[in-house]
Amino acid sequence: MGHSLALLADAGHVATDVAGIGLSLLGIWFARRPSSDARTFGYQRAEIFAAVINAVLLFSVGVFIIVEAILRLFHPEVASAGVMTVFGVVALVGNGLSLAILRPGQGESLNIRGAFLEALSDLLGAIAVLLAAGIIAVTGFERADAIASLLIGILILPRTVKLLRDTVDVLLEATPRDINMAEIRDHIRSTPGVLAVHDLHVWTITSGNPVLSAHVVIEDVLFDHGGAGTVLDELGKCLSGHFDVEHCTFQLEPARHRQHEPTTHP
Repeated sequence: MGHSLALLADAGHVATDVAGIGLSLLGIWFARRPSSDARTFGYQRAEIFAAVINAVLLFSVGVFIIVEAILRLFHPEVASAGVMTVFGVVALVGNGLSLAILRPGQGESLNIRGAFLEALSDLLGAIAVLLAAGIIAVTGFERADAIASLLIGILILPRTVKLLRDTVDVLLEATPRDINMAEIRDHIRSTPGVLAVHDLHVWTITSGNPVLSAHVVIEDVLFDHGGAGTVLDELGKCLSGHFDVEHCTFQLEPARHRQHEPTTHP
């Protein structure tokens, strides 16, 4: 109706948001399903898959908007400032409400963070639409619509790349960014009775659920005379008290066992 690429970009972004939020809800529903012998962690990672699909959709929309905006810089079309203003205000109000709803949970879940970033980009896009409409109405500068579209595309891409990087890290079972492996290793080694630690792994099942596994070498005398349980209790307190890791699995080994097990991880 308005012959505005900025409005088309915002509309395409909102349509992608609807699909993304639908995927997010589906991921949350799957993540709440109970675990089984076939899937011992249940479907917790479904949330991450939803976030990856969401990020890919957003990235595609962002690239499309930027390419079209560049083309319109060279071949501008006359956009209707009135239509841009009306729908820009509607988008501004709607996305403001979305941000208010999503903000409390965006720090705890990659899935919700993705939806929050989409709403934020839409809000900024609505502001760009309104600014472009004002410029066109006052000055008649037709390329303002293409410039606003370009800004919307630029707003989408960096946040999308960050979301995609975070979700791929989870899928690759990378060490969570807020976990310092050297500090964890030092804490384990400083536990009374512990001689060494190897095959130490920390990864994330889904947002806010880091897990840890390690082979811990303890003194032979502790292992032989019932002291392993005390060491295990201390290790659990150490990890849950100093680091945000509650699901820990430790394999306790006597010092004499070390020569029978090749080290696969330092």
